[in-house]
This record gives sequence, structure tokens and C-alpha cells, in this order.
Amino acid sequence: MYRYLLSSQEGAIGVVTLNRPERRNALSLDLMLELIDYLSTVESNREIRAVILAAAGKVFSSGHDLNELVGGTIADYRRLFDVCTQLMAKIQSIPQPVIAQVQGIATAAGCQLVATCDLAVASSEAKFATPGVTNGLFCSTPMVALTRAVGRKRAMEMLLTARMVDAENAADWGLVNRVVPPAGLESETRKLACKIAEASPFTISVGKQAYYAQIELDQPRAYAYAKEVMSMNAAAYDAQEGITAFFEKRAACWQGR
Repeated sequence: MYRYLLSSQEGAIGVVTLNRPERRNALSLDLMLELIDYLSTVESNREIRAVILAAAGKVFSSGHDLNELVGGTIADYRRLFDVCTQLMAKIQSIPQPVIAQVQGIATAAGCQLVATCDLAVASSEAKFATPGVTNGLFCSTPMVALTRAVGRKRAMEMLLTARMVDAENAADWGLVNRVVPPAGLESETRKLACKIAEASPFTISVGKQAYYAQIELDQPRAYAYAKEVMSMNAAAYDAQEGITAFFEKRAACWQGR
């Protein structure tokens, strides 16, 4: 179905793999459009409770395909970065959590991709950087996701120096959730995805949407918004079922509503 992606479903888990290893999984326009299409399909699939975003080969993603940034017009570049922005927004807007499975280097827009995913599990061999400054093209769009993941000072250092950050520091800074040996990366990522899939898909969807809606609000507005979401959630079938199951000491039977 796709030229630059591999996709499969493992029970309640959707797995999509960047499949341009010969180009270091560079995020070409066509690859990004395919990934948007995949996520749009997953969005309406009630069987899929979580998505794993992986990559073939030794590199997770080297960022934008530089071949597409030579000799074009401002309109060409605007189209490229518009699609990139749409991709990042789509990752955070679908109801299922998206987990980056990072086996190797993630740079520039590849680092942005990791920072944008809801969760990330990294191999101890993974490394992260935003090296655009060395090519004369500041990583302005990766900066948006990176700053929100690791904070101002650390993001600025990465952006200004092109410093390569190892997996342990990335975890300490909040860019990834955990670091595991390379041999355990796939199993650890699937363990996390399966744990998420145990919960009500309705509740997960409500929670993910609420998380991104409140995170940029000041505290009074965040609480005002969150209490309305929680009130609506409490009245939903799955919340009532979950609370009843807790009291009855049995497993809940989710209906996704």
C-alpha cells in the first residue's frame, strides 16, 4: 500500500515503520504524506488502541530530505514545512497514543518526530541532535517540539551547537521515556503499548486530547477546562463500568464509550 512505510497490526497495536533505510529514513514529502494517510486510517480504527512508530535500518530518521531543499522556491519550501506541521499535528490529534521506537540516530525533523510522539522508548545506541545550523538552515520547526519536550536552555544549546545528545541524557532531559539495551527495544516498546491497550480506548482518547489542550493554558484556565472534561468522562459508560468493576473486584468490560 505504501512506498516508504511498512505497516502491520499486532492485536490492538498498530505498527508503522519508516522504510527508507538507504536514505537514512529522511522525511521526504511523499513519506510524510504516506504517514499522514496511515495515521488518518488508524484514527478511525476502533481495534487499534496504540501505535508504534519504528524505523528500518540503523538510523531512525535524519530529518528532511535535503535533496528537496535545493533549488526550490519559497512556495515549494512552504509546502514541505506545511506538510511536516500537519504530520506533527496529526500524531497528537489521533485518539491512540503514538510511541516512538528509536533504534538509532534521530536528527533535525527526525528528532522533532520523536519529541512530538506521545511517548518514546530509545535504544542505548540512539542519539539525538538538531544540526541544521551547520548547514545554514536553523531547525526552526523541530525547535517547536524540542522546546516543549526538553525546556528552553537545553533546546537552545542543541539548536545552536548541533550537539549530539546520547540516549541517557535524552531520557534525563525528558525527550524519551526510557532507555533499554538494543536487544530489548522492540519487546519493551510493545510492553508499553500493550499496557496502554488494556485501558478503555474512550478514556485514553479523552485523556490524550485533554492533555494537549491544557498544557499551554495558565493554571486557572487549565483547571477550568480539566474539570469539565473530567465531569464528562465520569458520566461516560466506561468510567461507570470501571468504577463498578473496581468495587466488584473484577475486570472491566470496556465498550469504548
